[in-house]
Amino acid sequence: MGMGFYWAGLLFWVLSGAYFFLFIGGLLARSWRALVASGIAVILPSLYFFGAENWLRLAILLPFLSFILAYLVRKKDPYKIV
Repeated sequence: MGMGFYWAGLLFWVLSGAYFFLFIGGLLARSWRALVASGIAVILPSLYFFGAENWLRLAILLPFLSFILAYLVRKKDPYKIV
């Protein structure tokens, strides 16, 4: 018997990587849309860690951090189209 390929693990790492790149890119470009996309991408991985019994439970704060930063970036320049 060989080791099977786990699609859930692949999805977890793809979403985590997408969060990282979108979050950094959103901060550098001051793009509220990239920050919102990063928050959406990290919701499922953070919910997985919410079931932990130690300090990893704080990972649930990552989407909130992205959404708050997106709000602050959007509020700073509300009439920006792009």
